[in-house]
Amino acid sequence: VITPAFRDLALREKITFQSNNGRKSANGGFAENKAASTLRVELAGDLGVQRLYDLDRLDLKANATLHGATQRTVSAFLRRLSDPVVVEAAGLYGHYLLSPENDLSKPIYSFTLYENTEDGALLRVQADNLNQPFDINKSAKLDMGSSAKLRTLLTYLHLVTELHDQYAEASRADLLKLKIGDKDLLMQWVRDYLLRSADKSLTPMLEAAMARQYSASPAESFFTGGGLHRFSNFHNDDNHKVMDLWEATRNSVNLPFIRLMRDLVRHFIYRDPKGAAQILADPEDPRREDYLKQFADKEGKAYLARFNKKYKNLKPEEAPAALLNHLTANPKRLAAVYRYLEPNADVVAFTAFLKTRLNNPASLDESDYEYLYETYGPDKFNLADRGYISQIHPLELWLVAYLRAHPGAGWSEIVKASTQERIDVYAWLLNTSHKNAQDIRILSLLEIEAFQEIHKRWRRLGYPFGSLVPSYATAIGSSADRPAALAELMGVIANDGNKLPPVTLTRVELAAGTPYQTILKRRRPTAERIFPEEVAYVVKRALANVVQEGTARRLRGSFQLDDGSFLPIGGKTGTGDHRLEVYSARGQVLESKVMNRTATFAFYLGPRFFGVMTVFVPGEAAANYHFTSAIAVQILKDMEPALRGLVLGNERPEPTWQESALAFDSEETAPSGAPPKAGALPPPGTPAAAATAVPAAGKPVVPSKAVAQKPVLAKPLSKPVAKPVAEHMEPPPAPPPPQMDKPDPPPPPRAPPLPAAKPKKSTWTWQEGDNPLF
Repeated sequence: VITPAFRDLALREKITFQSNNGRKSANGGFAENKAASTLRVELAGDLGVQRLYDLDRLDLKANATLHGATQRTVSAFLRRLSDPVVVEAAGLYGHYLLSPENDLSKPIYSFTLYENTEDGALLRVQADNLNQPFDINKSAKLDMGSSAKLRTLLTYLHLVTELHDQYAEASRADLLKLKIGDKDLLMQWVRDYLLRSADKSLTPMLEAAMARQYSASPAESFFTGGGLHRFSNFHNDDNHKVMDLWEATRNSVNLPFIRLMRDLVRHFIYRDPKGAAQILADPEDPRREDYLKQFADKEGKAYLARFNKKYKNLKPEEAPAALLNHLTANPKRLAAVYRYLEPNADVVAFTAFLKTRLNNPASLDESDYEYLYETYGPDKFNLADRGYISQIHPLELWLVAYLRAHPGAGWSEIVKASTQERIDVYAWLLNTSHKNAQDIRILSLLEIEAFQEIHKRWRRLGYPFGSLVPSYATAIGSSADRPAALAELMGVIANDGNKLPPVTLTRVELAAGTPYQTILKRRRPTAERIFPEEVAYVVKRALANVVQEGTARRLRGSFQLDDGSFLPIGGKTGTGDHRLEVYSARGQVLESKVMNRTATFAFYLGPRFFGVMTVFVPGEAAANYHFTSAIAVQILKDMEPALRGLVLGNERPEPTWQESALAFDSEETAPSGAPPKAGALPPPGTPAAAATAVPAAGKPVVPSKAVAQKPVLAKPLSKPVAKPVAEHMEPPPAPPPPQMDKPDPPPPPRAPPLPAAKPKKSTWTWQEGDNPLF
């Protein structure tokens, strides 16, 4: 294969193996190394490496996007929030914050900060104080409360944009010919606006859509999610107000958003004149039967699942006893159930059974027992009628009988075997004499279909879960969310409706200094247009109002620039009080169990930086905490000194590999002896000494109008509005400098959507260098 001379040369060559001694191993707990662990897992996935053990043995260098100095400072601060001295110095004790009686070891604090650049949305800080591998930022499903109002508002404004595109050029005659459902208030408003408005461009229409008035009254009951619901506001002072969506967003008022969600749902239900309206109006419409069968199948499965949970762990002979123990000593009810469960039993066994169950068996003679035996025989009544007689749900009767005959039956088998029974039980519903009952059930299914359409739109906004709770309560958080997904959405808003992929690793070098040296760098991404720039412009104004005058106003006046102006800041607060409640048939709360509590603030800092701050207390211990989103806002305010160097810094040179490794391998723990002064964090190191890869400065990703360092509009309407009531009561901040009230310049003419990026096999690209093999 080789010549003897080549063999001799190879044998004389001394091989020197590289040592890992220069690499600093990660020390400390999970909390100290959470970001590094996340990056290592991502890198292993990108390279197809199954184990971190194998990853550690690769001759590999990687550049992470984390800003090392800021990462370490923020991580240390969050871990020190278990110290009462630090908490008090940070101003975290108070109304709607923490109380001195709280166990400070329970709250979990999570903070994430990204930067929009031409190379993508770069992860700059990812820190929490949870000393476990679990990452609540990317893996948790949390009740994040009013943060859902942001997704609801974006869905609404994007829908208005679609209707504008469809009808803005229509003539007056064509607009008047439109057939609009009586309950489609949104479409009625769109038509009326276009009929009376001289300026039919998009931005004024979106501003007018934000000016629509909604009642904040909690007096109305809403039939949604298959039942009757009542909702309340955080502050009772809002209950008698009628407000526009600017104010409702600014002060995070619940009822206007419940009514806005109802408008959205009804639009999707009634937008087709030949759809829901005709189905509900015509009792003979053949589509009614299809919907009713769907309802019967859906509700039947829901009841079966509930009953299966009740009986599946019981022995076959125990299930009938458990069912009968809930029956009153009524001979007719007992007879109806026994003859269904024991169709082959004779009259002697039947009589013996009744005598063991009746309070006064001597009051019946033998002829009475024989009469009951014959009258309630297995062939005398169908399943639905037998359930009515016994006052037991027919499917519960069927399930107990089936489990007795088929011990150990699984859920799939039960569903398959009960197909006909589920239809038969609801046979009464197919009778056209029950039109009102039919309409209620058809509307429930139409509402589910409407929420499926809303879910598609939420998914495009980055919603991380596969379905929504089909209830108006989704507008105020009942469908849950994830901190990382909210941060992603805020990045799209900050970038004028354009989405950039999140990036945590920018460069990987393999086998440096060998003939096999390979350098991988990420391809520069193409931005994806998620919603129009005009929508982003209006939403940023609304979110800026949240900071200037609303529920996040304690952040007002932060991040002052060198020229005395302030960095534009906006965001959306959310408070989740997740409870498991049991209600009586009359709607009274019988039991309320606290499951967890969450406070969130999703934000943007200027035109490039965005993120989310989350506070979470899991389990029943959350009942002892009464904080709101005010705590998340206050913590972000406390971290301003640590973030200023990164957020307001100038151009930064590319760091060395050794500096990058500090952020990748280990997040150093700051000394915990002395608490920070005045609740503030020590500033990070000079930006030039960042421990991570930072792309060279270039043209910002956001349009030029957003780059101007001036505040956004604080008062979008010229008419007087009601005095804002914050989600957290606090003293009003000092008045900002005069320039804080200057409005943004009007948005530029609407630009065409950006082309979507073409599918690529990999986000990495080869970099050619001295390596002769590549």
